[in-house]
Amino acid sequence: MKFRGRKITAALLAGGAMFTGAGIGSAIAANSTQAGTTSTTPAAQQSRAGGGHHQHNPVVKAAVQKLLGVNDAAMRTARDSGQTLAQFAATKGVSQADLVSTIVSAMKASKPAGAPVLSDAQLTEKVTQRVTSTRAEGNQGPRRGNDQVRAKVGAAIASTLGITTAELKAAVAAKFRRDNGLTYAENQISVNSGGKHTLFNAFCATIDAGDEVVIPAPYWVSYPDVVEFAGGKPVFIAAGAEANYKIKPEQLEAAITARTKWVVLNSPSNPTGAAYSAAELRALGEVLERHPHVLIYADDMYEHILYDGFEFATIAQVCPSLYDRTLTANGMSKAYAMTGWRIGFAGGPQWLIKAMGKLQSQSTSNPCSVSQAASVAALNGDQSFLKDRAAAFQKRRDLVVSMLNQINGMNCPRPEGAFYVYPEFSQLIGKTTPKGLVIDTDETMVGYLLDDAKVAAVHGGAFGFSPALRISYATSEDVLTEACGRIQEACAALR
Repeated sequence: MKFRGRKITAALLAGGAMFTGAGIGSAIAANSTQAGTTSTTPAAQQSRAGGGHHQHNPVVKAAVQKLLGVNDAAMRTARDSGQTLAQFAATKGVSQADLVSTIVSAMKASKPAGAPVLSDAQLTEKVTQRVTSTRAEGNQGPRRGNDQVRAKVGAAIASTLGITTAELKAAVAAKFRRDNGLTYAENQISVNSGGKHTLFNAFCATIDAGDEVVIPAPYWVSYPDVVEFAGGKPVFIAAGAEANYKIKPEQLEAAITARTKWVVLNSPSNPTGAAYSAAELRALGEVLERHPHVLIYADDMYEHILYDGFEFATIAQVCPSLYDRTLTANGMSKAYAMTGWRIGFAGGPQWLIKAMGKLQSQSTSNPCSVSQAASVAALNGDQSFLKDRAAAFQKRRDLVVSMLNQINGMNCPRPEGAFYVYPEFSQLIGKTTPKGLVIDTDETMVGYLLDDAKVAAVHGGAFGFSPALRISYATSEDVLTEACGRIQEACAALR
């Protein structure tokens, strides 16, 4: 599959972000995490005052390159190979003594004003330690503690190519094997700052102007907006309450054209809670098998919130032939109640994961390192609470569905998962409130409920299917009972 994202420049495709962490880089300016950036922390100031200022010193860099007769590209290549600076110098016929002498002279010539004066012997000792050790080995002497801290922090955060810690990628891979029977290598896994970030990276890295993305409606609000941001065209397939908000294979077939780039499948769904069975996904997969140019975005965020013994399935699992063009997306926010930690992840073909990483390297870089550590603990920890939590949600679902279906003119399908209901109320359109307001749209209805009943809901128009409401039952049964009772009273008052 060709990477054709129109918004990604050739330089981004070819280059990615600056490499940061090898032995050569620990001795000259090339190890700076950002070009032209110098830390102003007390530790960094002490490091430079003690002779470490050559890390970011262009005079030292120029002197070393002149001595070795190399340019930036050659230095990067050697650095990426894991060589120390002394080892690289030897390949150019330069002795370690001459290398150290050159660096010491350049450091002395460019010493910042007010920096402590070190003897030649002290400088020589420090520089020798630097040019003969790699970043992974750490430096000796007075700076050893600082370097050990840097090494630990560096191991805990992602590189600028969006690569997360090995522990988190391993935990994600284990989750896919354990829960979905899917095997992904490390270079097939992307970890992002939330599920919407995963979606944004995938679409912006692949969609060209005019490309179409098939989206079942009702849909999560971000899908069409991100498609349009990337220059694409959303193509909606409507599935109403009579179909339990799930599309049919014939609808999918009719929606796919030569311009279709993606099909989005969200199961269980936000906003409806509808979930596709393995058989239903297989039927949709048979359609997609006939269209090899189409990618599939499987949004499985609510995977572990399911009811009545419903068995979760994802399309790459039930249709292995689609594995190479499916991005299986998930995250920490719903299953582990870690919404604010902002960790989303996905498994997919290597070319796509690489493209998403290059885009991420130029936007947010890595996800938060603390959130990564928390996610490792959640993914690798005891999973038994998931069933207990789902059982509590099921009781709330049953309560809400029962009370809403007691309202004349409202039809609330029973969702298989997530923590939303999506009742439609077409029979109430055109009725009038006690204050004389005509309920002409679902947006008017949510305003009426908010103003008169003091109950908050989201109108179906936001999700591409009206007239309907999205109501969350992620709260206590007492609150839900009170809220649904108020909705009953408000609807009974319509004339």
